[in-house]
Amino acid sequence: MRACVPLIVAVLCGLACAEDPKEPEPFLELEEEEEEAEEAPSSHLYSAPTSCQGRCREAFNKHQPCHCNARCQEFGNCCEDFESLCGNHEGFSRSSDAITKEELQSTSEKIYKADINKARKEDIILNSQKCISPSETGDKVDRCPEPLFTYVNEKLLSKPTYAAFINLLNNYQRATGHGEHFSGQQLAEQDTFLKEIMKTAVMKELYSFLHHQNRYSSEQEFIDDLKNMWFGLYSRSSEEGDSSGFEHVFSGEVKKGKVSGFHNWIRFYLQEKEGLVDYYSYNYDGPWDSYPDVLAMQFNWDGYYKEVGAAFIGSSPEFEFALYSLCFIARPGKRCTLSLGGHSLAIQTYTWDKTTYGNGKKYIATAYVVSSTR
Repeated sequence: MRACVPLIVAVLCGLACAEDPKEPEPFLELEEEEEEAEEAPSSHLYSAPTSCQGRCREAFNKHQPCHCNARCQEFGNCCEDFESLCGNHEGFSRSSDAITKEELQSTSEKIYKADINKARKEDIILNSQKCISPSETGDKVDRCPEPLFTYVNEKLLSKPTYAAFINLLNNYQRATGHGEHFSGQQLAEQDTFLKEIMKTAVMKELYSFLHHQNRYSSEQEFIDDLKNMWFGLYSRSSEEGDSSGFEHVFSGEVKKGKVSGFHNWIRFYLQEKEGLVDYYSYNYDGPWDSYPDVLAMQFNWDGYYKEVGAAFIGSSPEFEFALYSLCFIARPGKRCTLSLGGHSLAIQTYTWDKTTYGNGKKYIATAYVVSSTR
């Protein structure tokens, strides 16, 4: 896809030229990252400093008296309840189970090659139009008179995983502060989506890797955990159960007068087709010459602005779901460096720390692409 010269000069070189050229180059403003930081509690509501309750897989913090990360057993500084709370349930019982950067890159390449449901070049015609610099992303100026999507082969959308995914998108109220209440049919649609994606080579590849890494003992345990981490409800406001990882990342939300989340091309296309999304500009276009690619863009969603929203373009639902899940499981709350078609790509995830499920497990707060290499 077409390069965005202003971005390369103004941001990528400015921020990343001094870094290892093999590392992904940052291209996103940290708008969403700052929002998640605002929402993070100053202390874990469900944890104690000498317990792993609510702390499994957290990053090392030298100020903690004991630890709950993947290497605490190696260093002999785990909390006493690490094994019971994190060993079997959080997926690592030995330091050798820690997932390496090389394993992440190898597995993501396998997932990339396994995505046979992705769009072909001829399935999507994009009209990206105006590329802007990072300093212009907050201007809220519509610089693109035409829609982003000129053409999408809608036969794609009738494929089982696409159809199951699309059925989920109208199950949410986009404004935070309004509790989500699912009908029996809507809950069944969650199960159908998970059932359909688990039939694909993409998700089989992911499960095989995580099973080999001792993260899950069975496919059903894996599916149950995916349902909890992605579809489990928590509160981003005073209203109980008004959000979930799936709603935030794939469907999109509105909070404090701006778009939050909304990192999915299928959702964007469908909303643009209905006249609810107005595409304004883009500030990054990825290095891939086929789909999936990555586009970081600015848009208005029925009256609310998204300053920088990065999304895969042309990927299958299972592909995005797999990569975000892989990064959340392997690098919760951190940047996660993958490799897709020989190009490095980084995904940032955030954990929801205010409430937990199971034995201290954390929900997905958000996941999105933050950088890639050319």
